Amino acid sequence: MARKKREDMEEEKRKDDVQEDVVAETLDEGSSVQEPETEPDKGDTAADEDALARLEDENRALARQVEELKDRLVRNAADTENYKKRLQRDKEEAVRYANTALVKDLIGPMDDFSRALDAAEQSSNFEALKEGVRMIEDRLYTTLKNNWGLEVIDKSDVPFDPEEHEACLMEEVDGLDEDTVTMMLQKGYKLNGRVIRPAKVKVGRSPRS
Repeated sequence: MARKKREDMEEEKRKDDVQEDVVAETLDEGSSVQEPETEPDKGDTAADEDALARLEDENRALARQVEELKDRLVRNAADTENYKKRLQRDKEEAVRYANTALVKDLIGPMDDFSRALDAAEQSSNFEALKEGVRMIEDRLYTTLKNNWGLEVIDKSDVPFDPEEHEACLMEEVDGLDEDTVTMMLQKGYKLNGRVIRPAKVKVGRSPRS
C-alpha cells in the first residue's frame, strides 16, 4: 500500500515537471518572436516631399538671381569702359581746341598785318607803314593783356631781378648801390603774374674796390 502511494506521488511529480517544461518552452518561443516593423507614416513622407520641393524652388530662384547679377555686372563693366573712352575723347578734344579763343583773338591782328603788307606794295610812304605796324602791335598787345593776362618785361634802370631778368652782359657803373638793368636786349613776358620768358638784359654793377 505504501509502495503504491509512493509511485503515485512520483507520477504526479513527473507530470508537474512536464508542465513546467512546456510553460518554459512556450515563454521562450514568445520572447523570440520579433515584433512586426512599423510602416512609415504617410504624413511624414508628404512633409519631406513638400520640403524638398520648396528647396528646389529656392534653388531655381537663386540661380535666376545669379544670372541676373552676372548680366548686370557685364552691362555695368561695358558702360564703365564706354564712359572711360568718352572721357578720353573729350579730354583729347579739350586739349586740341584749348587755344581756340586765343587763336580767334589773334586772327584780327593777322588780318591787319596782311592789309599793311598789301598797302606797302602799293605805296612808298614808309612812315605810314611804320605807324600802321605800330598800331597793329599795340592792338595785339592790348588783346593779349586784357583777354589773357599778358605782361611785358621791358623796363630799364630798375633793380636786377633774377626771376624776371637774364643777365647777358655786365658792365661796371659808378654810383650804383645794387645791380641794375642798364639796357634791354630782349623783352620778357609774364602770364597772369608768372614769368614765361625772362627779359635778356645788360646789367650794371658798382666797380669792385
